[in-house]
Amino acid sequence: MVAKRDFVVRFAGEGGQGMVTASEALAAAAAQVGYHVMTFVTFPSQIMGGPTWSQCRISVTPALSNGDELDVLVAFNEEAYNVHKDELRDGGILIYDSEVFSIEDGGGDSINLVALPYQELGKSTGNPRAANMVILGAVAEFVNWPDKYLSDFNVKRFTRGRPNDAEVVSANEMGLQLGKQAATDSGFSLGELAVPNPPDYEQILIKGNDSLSTGAIAGEVELFVGYPISPATTILTFMEEHLKGEGKFVYQSSSEIESITAISGGGFAGKRSMTSTAGPGFSLMSEGLGMAWMMEIPIVVVDAQRGGPATGLPTKTEQSDLYMAMHPAHGDAQLPVIAPGTVEECFYAAMHALNWAERYQGPVVVLSDHMLTERTQNIRKPDPNLIPIERREVYTGSNGYQRYDGSSVSPMPIPGGPGAYVANASEHDGIGDTTHLPQRHVDGTDRRFNKLKTLEDSLYESRNTQHNIAVMPWGGQKGPTHEAYESLMEKGVDIAWYYTMFLSPLNPKLIKELQDKELVIVPELNYLGQFASILRQHRINAVAITQYTGLPFKVQRLVSEITNMVEQHASESTKAGV
Repeated sequence: MVAKRDFVVRFAGEGGQGMVTASEALAAAAAQVGYHVMTFVTFPSQIMGGPTWSQCRISVTPALSNGDELDVLVAFNEEAYNVHKDELRDGGILIYDSEVFSIEDGGGDSINLVALPYQELGKSTGNPRAANMVILGAVAEFVNWPDKYLSDFNVKRFTRGRPNDAEVVSANEMGLQLGKQAATDSGFSLGELAVPNPPDYEQILIKGNDSLSTGAIAGEVELFVGYPISPATTILTFMEEHLKGEGKFVYQSSSEIESITAISGGGFAGKRSMTSTAGPGFSLMSEGLGMAWMMEIPIVVVDAQRGGPATGLPTKTEQSDLYMAMHPAHGDAQLPVIAPGTVEECFYAAMHALNWAERYQGPVVVLSDHMLTERTQNIRKPDPNLIPIERREVYTGSNGYQRYDGSSVSPMPIPGGPGAYVANASEHDGIGDTTHLPQRHVDGTDRRFNKLKTLEDSLYESRNTQHNIAVMPWGGQKGPTHEAYESLMEKGVDIAWYYTMFLSPLNPKLIKELQDKELVIVPELNYLGQFASILRQHRINAVAITQYTGLPFKVQRLVSEITNMVEQHASESTKAGV
């Protein structure tokens, strides 16, 4: 039998039952021995309870998506069984506690049922919390994992310098063995998971928000002001713990409005300043963002997207804030937008955003999404030296400086230094004094938009550019789309690949290449097809594949839809005699 190269496990139940802990523990154990891992979690908005599930994908090659079909489903209650059983592949294994609920329908012919009394077995170890280790022991046995993998993880994770560490480790080890024995007794097997082939570079296991926060610190952020809101709160808490040192300051504000005005003050004073929020908070910041655009103050705002509008789906993923991110303020304003597509890109996106803000002297938006914020993944250890730190050009002349004259970026005075000026949210003359002269508004508007041209040198990915049809995802759907693309290439579908995390402004060279395509297919998680619409504004024939379920794309759906669109385009071209 050919060894499995990929393994997907889902833990489903009710919030507070340990699903997230179990999937992250499995991921950590797998990463520790050299596998590539990715987790995905989705939960309701209440603090405790409600349908929750967490998924772990383990692969011998880099994981690009969460995985479509499940090899193992651990159902913590009957509702979880009913909701998720159909996502088990043929021959997949369902683990449930027969003392919690019974399966009346027998699970069907394609599912292998394993009644595992993990709660009682956990208690038998002397530590009820070992119940999850019972489950993990069973899961590992179904793919013939060596005992050493989880045993070493157990010792490493639970040896923390506490008096009872030895007892915890011992109970967990007993739980692992009890789970292994139960799996063996079931008679079921999923085959053998291939031996990992660890990469020849250093890796770290990290969540998306932590990666972004680490990137911001590497980008030398000095001031962070934030207000808690899901799914951005962990950026604030990370900064509170790690942004330390001389000249560094972190503050939890009383509102999003206070956050945006506080960091605008910091940016005006010469500090690299940043905040984080989600869609509703970003809406509250719109006036402040317009103010920073008008005053030409460098700041960075992270919008961790969730389902909307209003409260919407506060704990689900979506990509529906792009319009708002680009044009948050009333009047003519267009903000630079960087949307990372992977956990690794989150790190570099933060560094680039801080540089961009300094370079063009204005607000920059980083668009993350719930899928990325909560994802745990092992990635190549980021190298901050890849992104040189850029700092604003500071004015060093004499007073009487006309700060806002000229058609593009000009040196920026720092309070206390020479060149005093007025940072004014009204239309202003060269020194910043309010004016209503029509020509000054024309000159000021032209200047603010011309500054964006300094950001048009951004990088982008391209493959097989000779083809007339291209696929171009953005943000967190890069991974599923990339996996779908590789499948399409294996099937001989002629299609090009384009991707960039720098959505506004787009590189003019990229725009020109896309304009030359007959069709550009854009998978995105929103109703309106927002990025496809923006591409059409650039005279690009872009069509969106949309989804707005609060969940990421499945790879096979993308493969099917892209194939159909390519075939339909070919048929229409033939009919038209092209």
